[in-house]
Amino acid sequence: MHLPSKTSMLIGVGSSICGGSAIAATAPVIDAKDSEVAQSISVIFFFNLMAALLFPQFGEFLGFSSINGNAFGIFAGSAVNDTSSVVATASTWDAMHNLGTETLDKAVTVKLTRTLAIIPIVLGIFYYQLKNNLQTNSAQKVDIKKSLPTFIIYFVIASFITTIVTSLGMSEEIFTPIKKISTFFIVWSMVAIGFNTNIVHLIKTGSKAIFLGLCCWIMIIITSLGIQHLLAIW
Repeated sequence: MHLPSKTSMLIGVGSSICGGSAIAATAPVIDAKDSEVAQSISVIFFFNLMAALLFPQFGEFLGFSSINGNAFGIFAGSAVNDTSSVVATASTWDAMHNLGTETLDKAVTVKLTRTLAIIPIVLGIFYYQLKNNLQTNSAQKVDIKKSLPTFIIYFVIASFITTIVTSLGMSEEIFTPIKKISTFFIVWSMVAIGFNTNIVHLIKTGSKAIFLGLCCWIMIIITSLGIQHLLAIW
């Protein structure tokens, strides 16, 4: 598509792993420009918006179970680009079918498991960049620790806390206030991203980037649905 390689790479990791977080982790490793990062994030969140609006109705059309949130939660966690948009999409399904947070819990677990792919991907790109720099005698120093998403560590810690608390016989309801606060902040993070995204400008200047994002998005949806069909998770 004659896109700059760094933009293509950022859109690729943003689509396949976890949206803005993957882009933010990859950008310093490949020394991407601010404009390349901004365009990539805008493309990713454009399709996140589309997913949050369309996927619940799409799930109804496909006949996902409304008795529990397992099937749609897995679909939302694997087919939506960014964690915040996964929360929005799964929460909508929960609200539509009065499932509490069942779909949301499943979707976020799937999504953050998928997010772990940041670690091997960033390390792989780092190695690739280092190899190229050595071949061209270019010294580029990258702090790999700053490139890794620390929120994964917090996710693992929170999972351990939940596991320990429930194994001791305490109810998960004690976490309800924290869940409500987290949802509140995720909503405002989406608002903040919206205020930094000019869709008209993106469409005018980034048609190729949008088309690449669309191709990635469609292929991920097809892959997700195909695997769920094979595993009979419907």
